[in-house]
Amino acid sequence: MLRNEILLVLGVSLGMSALYSLLVIIDLQTRPVPLSSQVTAMNTSQAPGRPWLDLAYQLRGALGLVIPALLALHLLRRDRPFAIADIGLDWRRRPWFDIGTGALLAAVIGVPGIGLYLVAHSLGFNTAISASSLPDIWWGVPILVLKAAGNAFLEEVVVVAYLMTRLGDLRWRPWAIIAASALLRGSYHLYQGWGGFVGNAIMGVVFAYFYTRTKRVMPLIIAHTLLDIGAFVGYRYLAGPLGLP
Repeated sequence: MLRNEILLVLGVSLGMSALYSLLVIIDLQTRPVPLSSQVTAMNTSQAPGRPWLDLAYQLRGALGLVIPALLALHLLRRDRPFAIADIGLDWRRRPWFDIGTGALLAAVIGVPGIGLYLVAHSLGFNTAISASSLPDIWWGVPILVLKAAGNAFLEEVVVVAYLMTRLGDLRWRPWAIIAASALLRGSYHLYQGWGGFVGNAIMGVVFAYFYTRTKRVMPLIIAHTLLDIGAFVGYRYLAGPLGLP
C-alpha cells in the first residue's frame, strides 16, 4: 500500500514532471542546434494581450502547484495525527530558526548555483534560462513571488518531507533515502539541461541531509522560496541590462 501510495503521489506531481523533463532533454539533445544555443522559457504569458485572462491562468497555475503537496500532507496525516509537527511544518514553534537557517541555506546554495549554471552553459551542457517572460504589468512581480512560494511548497513537501518519511516507513537506509530524494529533484529539472540536473541534485543532497538532521521542512521551503524569487524577479529586472535572453 505504501509503495502504491508513493507512486500515485509522484504520478500526480513531480514524478510526472520528471518524465516530461526526460522527454524534453531527449528532444533538446537531438536537435541540430547546440544545447547552449537553445533557450528554456519559464513563467511565460498564457494569454498575450489579454492581461486579466492571463492573470487567471497564472493563478490557476500557482494553485496547481499547491494541491499535490496538500494531498501528500493529507495522506501523511491519515496515519500520523501529528504529521505537520513531525515534519517541521508548524512554523510557529521555531520561527526564527526557520527564517535564519532558510536564509542561510539560500545563500549557501544560491551563489554556487549561479556559478554552476554559468559554467554548464559555457561548456554547452545547459540551455540559456529565461526565468521570466511575463509582460511588464502590475501583477507580474506578485505572480512571480506566488509561483516561487508554490514551487517551494510543492517540492519540499513532496520530495523531502513526504517522500523521505514514506521511504523511512519502508525501512530504506538513510543514504538511499537521501539519494532518491536528490535524484528525483535533479530529474525534474532536466528540461534546463544537464547543468540543471546536476545543480539541483546537489541541492537535493544538501536539503535532504539537513532534513535528516533537523526534521524541519519549513527552513527548506523558505530557502527555496528565496532562491526562486531571486531567480524570477532578479531576471525580470536584470535581463535587459545584462543582455540575457
